[in-house]
Amino acid sequence: MNLKKTDPKIYKLIEAEKKRRQKGIELIPSENHVSLAVLQALGSVLTDKYSEGYSGRRYYGGQEFIDQIENTAIDRAKKAFNVPYANVQPYSGSPANFAVYIAICEPGDIIMGQNLLDGGHLSHGWKGTISSKLYKSVSYHVKKDGYIDLEEVRKLALKNKPKLLWCGATAYPREFPFKELAEIADEVDAYFAVDIAHIAGLIVAGVHKSPAKYAHIITTTTHKTLRGPRGGMIMITKKGFKKDPDLDKKIDKAVFPFGIQGGPHENQIAAIAVALKEALRPEFKKYGKQIIKNAKVLAEELIKKGIKLVSGGTDNHMIVIDLTSSGSGRGVFLQDALDFAGITANKNTVPNDLSSPFFPSGLRLGTPAITSRGMKQAEMKLIAKWIIQTIEIIKNYQLPQDIKKRKEYLNNFKKEISQNKKIKQIRNEVWEICKKFPVYTDIV
Repeated sequence: MNLKKTDPKIYKLIEAEKKRRQKGIELIPSENHVSLAVLQALGSVLTDKYSEGYSGRRYYGGQEFIDQIENTAIDRAKKAFNVPYANVQPYSGSPANFAVYIAICEPGDIIMGQNLLDGGHLSHGWKGTISSKLYKSVSYHVKKDGYIDLEEVRKLALKNKPKLLWCGATAYPREFPFKELAEIADEVDAYFAVDIAHIAGLIVAGVHKSPAKYAHIITTTTHKTLRGPRGGMIMITKKGFKKDPDLDKKIDKAVFPFGIQGGPHENQIAAIAVALKEALRPEFKKYGKQIIKNAKVLAEELIKKGIKLVSGGTDNHMIVIDLTSSGSGRGVFLQDALDFAGITANKNTVPNDLSSPFFPSGLRLGTPAITSRGMKQAEMKLIAKWIIQTIEIIKNYQLPQDIKKRKEYLNNFKKEISQNKKIKQIRNEVWEICKKFPVYTDIV
């Protein structure tokens, strides 16, 4: 029995999502299009197997081939990131980060990470999250130019003496200052952990510097620029083992059995192994270079038309549009309008945003998925044109100050914008371009 016959409703919904991607442009920087080989591994019989524990020391029988699969994923991760240790079992990035806390911190310890509104990540100590409830969180910020304020980081570190200093972000369009942050961490004897979730593929491709020389611990997701399944990894560097020779044992135990996970998802781990093999091929370096080229052209085209970008541009796969000059909460309108135009992006806060994360003033864009489809600089210029046109279309919409009126206002906005003739025209133009760069055409 296949899915179409067994569950036609779910089959139709999956097909609808596939068609949405085929007919539209994905600009969310944390999304990508995986290969058919990755999907085949992810949907394999490995999904049936329970494999608590680690290779050679499982709690269930029948692990002969599972151990070989997981060992292959580990070996490829170590090679790709030039590290002596990797744990490939984390279900995703946030669980991987939480395992780091469990391994090296005690409740109440001081941690430091980049402020969420300045582009940081929830799991690095943002208020209200479990990382801020169990640990004392101190956030650092970016300067007015959008770059990490290293002077502030050092002052905060010297004052608070954190146990753990995070580097990593969800909306930081510049190359990370690993060396400088490592020096600050060393000065206060803190663990330096680098979350490379967004830039992992760029690092493997050699278009973003690696933190392996500077960090003690590296965490990452396996999707985004690495173009694998949704998963996570934790790696320890030579510097990490020098600081603590037992760090690998602590990390392993923090993932299982003393962390927040049970049996690993071996179908996911097999798909990670496949993605890592793909990332180690020469053509992946070309892919990484094209991601950067595309992002820079897209940024340049937006800047030419007077669009403000956080930090004034990009060094990586990501661009953050700052719409504060036209009012607060503008990211919501632009995200929804682009959705109707067949362009998927995500609203996002910008530094010193006066609006809330639910109604932010920015929009986050990325080039990994469109680069996977084969789009290049010429297509970036078209995409920039469509974004600029959409910004013009929504210019007269403003978020009501009265929070109670916002839902109705946004619903009316969506109705109006869905019928906008210019938006419909952009959608048709997007579809014509997408036909030239097919995706998932061979998946039933």
